[in-house]
Amino acid sequence: MEEDPHPHPHLGEEAHHHSHVDPLAALRAPGDPPRDVYLTGTVFLDIIFTGLDSAPVRGTESWARGMGSSPGGVANMATALARLGLKTSLAAAFGDDHYGEYCWDELEQGEGIDLSPSRRVPGWHSPVTVSMAYEGERTMVSHGHEPPPEETIPACPPPARAAVASLTPGRRAPWIAEAAKRGTRVFADVGWDDTGTWDLAGLADLEHCEAFLPNAEEAMRYTGTDCPRAAAHALSACVPLVVVTLGAEGAYAVDGRTGATAAVPAIAVEALDPTGAGDVFVAGFVTGTLAEWPLADRLAFAGLTAALSVQEFGGSLSAPGWSEVAAWWRRVQSYEDQDPAALSRYAFLDRLVPEACVEPWPRRRAVPTIGFRRST
Repeated sequence: MEEDPHPHPHLGEEAHHHSHVDPLAALRAPGDPPRDVYLTGTVFLDIIFTGLDSAPVRGTESWARGMGSSPGGVANMATALARLGLKTSLAAAFGDDHYGEYCWDELEQGEGIDLSPSRRVPGWHSPVTVSMAYEGERTMVSHGHEPPPEETIPACPPPARAAVASLTPGRRAPWIAEAAKRGTRVFADVGWDDTGTWDLAGLADLEHCEAFLPNAEEAMRYTGTDCPRAAAHALSACVPLVVVTLGAEGAYAVDGRTGATAAVPAIAVEALDPTGAGDVFVAGFVTGTLAEWPLADRLAFAGLTAALSVQEFGGSLSAPGWSEVAAWWRRVQSYEDQDPAALSRYAFLDRLVPEACVEPWPRRRAVPTIGFRRST
């Protein structure tokens, strides 16, 4: 087979739609919403410096051995969902500068994401984040301005099976209640509470959510507990399904409707760049939930996709698709010293990743420079 002369497609090239696996194929029926997942938020241009030996030192210049650029912010989640085969729709404001054009084209043409609810904003420059990855950590500097009020998210979200919402302490987002009223299943995460109040009542939109996915520190602070599992059970009084991510310890979930719990350890990997790993975890869990997998399988799959993502640089374009999942599953089964109990945890992948699930083109990754002229 000839090597692809253009391993990284550039702006305007025909989209490669990645997924040979439709995880919802058995469930699709006439009259279903045209979208599987709707989400909204801010798209950043991410510029990632890699290969730094240590944190930058004040008053000195550091040289990075590598650099990449990709859409970031809410684009991390949108790309992760689309690469797992879900029909994904994004509402966001895009600047009419080169950065905004690049992000729009990368998401719409490159990833097949529906941007019909999104808007281009004349004269508004795109938010930018510079991320420096070193020692398995990252340091970020961001800049941006609020888009004009008329360019904010639609009050009436389009019909979708599910939506992913990022909750803001002390503030309701009217679209969440509207989506839930129409039967959309809302999955929520939350950022750090800069006010320091950690008032669970301040997350008023939780009442409209089916699932809440905080990390261990957030879960314990909101519930006043000193154990992530106790925090998960406490939160299940407020929302039907709770998933608490435990970093290197994996994740723990409680389904308050059935009483089911599940705990899955993390997959040990060498992390190159953790950017977007939490978004990929949520995307994997949403995929498994919509596909009606058992709770433990959903947790294991979410953890696997997050582990695969941290082995590539960048946020959105590090998200794995089914070919990466299939390649990992074939590889770990080939190790003679593999723990049978650990392998059995992922045996559900056998029915999801048939041998034919090998994509012939390279995955789009973060590229060093935006806007190379296309070769003819």
